[in-house]
Amino acid sequence: MKTYKIFQWITGISEAFLAIPIIGGGFVIGNGWAPLFVMLALHIVTLVFANKEATISFQRAGSILGIITSLVAWIPILGWFMHSITAIVLLINAVRRDKGESV
Repeated sequence: MKTYKIFQWITGISEAFLAIPIIGGGFVIGNGWAPLFVMLALHIVTLVFANKEATISFQRAGSILGIITSLVAWIPILGWFMHSITAIVLLINAVRRDKGESV
């Protein structure tokens, strides 16, 4: 499994956790918004690996969306919505195969 796929699984699951309305929001606020900075760093690392390893440009979309999410997620309802969409895109990307990738 390629490195960026592993990071997509990690960031996708993390974004899904942060999208849980009261639990995710409480986790972020309780830790002084530090999880948003951690997710920003993870999305940047994932994007770097996707740029090196991915053969389909859509594989970068989840990381780019995640970076945007990390920057605007402090806004309550918008943050929930963005975490949800980002989690879906990242998990779909993690499941998709690249061109020429065998089963």
